[in-house]
Order: sequence, then structure tokens, then C-alpha cells
Amino acid sequence: MSNFSQVKNTALELFSMAGFVSHIKNDDEYHQALELMDELIEEYDMYKPLIEVLSVSIERWEDEADEFADFNERIANLDDGLATLRTVMDQYQIKADDLKDVIGSKSLVSMILSGSRKLTKEHVQALSNRFNISPALFFKQPSLAAPK
Repeated sequence: MSNFSQVKNTALELFSMAGFVSHIKNDDEYHQALELMDELIEEYDMYKPLIEVLSVSIERWEDEADEFADFNERIANLDDGLATLRTVMDQYQIKADDLKDVIGSKSLVSMILSGSRKLTKEHVQALSNRFNISPALFFKQPSLAAPK
């Protein structure tokens, strides 16, 4: 039988110094958690277990905090294809005009970005080929979480 006395004492010490590691209670703790994460990431392999625990705490705060409610609602209501397209455009720092050769005319690209037109299967394939990404990113993925 193992003696967990040292583990328990170390955990108590950690959580008395930085309780936000396991549960963020307010905006100040959220910012402390982000600062700690920035430091831990510098030596990812060494701190991976702590990073994993802290990331769950940060994600929970971002999912539940009032300050993120509007953002989370907008994300939940976004068309997956459009969200992926906007992310690709942001990552590659491209504008609608840059996609006219991939999708079609500049006006078609604008209509897709405004939500008045949907991406077609051909658009998705062309974008996937152009940016070397999986076409699956453009479609709603089934949730792996248990139903509430």
C-alpha cells in the first residue's frame, strides 16, 4: 500500500498558492492562469501534466464565464464551413479577392462570407486542395461529449 502523504501535502501547497490551477473563480484568476500557461508552455514536455490540468480549468472558465457568453453563442451559431473559411483567411492573411481563383468571382466569395450563399462541395474541395487541409473541417463534426 502506497503512502500518499507527500502527494497530498504537495497538492495542498500548490492549491493554496494557485487554486486557479484546478478551478478559476474570477477574472483575476483567469488572467493569472493565462500568465502561468504562457510560462509553462516554454518547457512543454517538463510541465505537460500541469498544462493539461490548467487547460481544463481555463477551458471551463471560457465556456461558462459571462464575459465569453456572447462570443460562445456566436461561435455555436456559425456555419462550420464559413467559420473554417474565415479562420483560413485569417491564418493566411488573405482577403476575399484572393479567393476568387479558388471559389469563383469576388462577388460569389463576398456572398459566401456574408452568409447569403453556402459553400458547395466543389468550393470545399478547391479550398482543401489550395490550403492542404481536410475537407472535413468545413462540416459540422458530431460532438463526442455525452448528451446533457
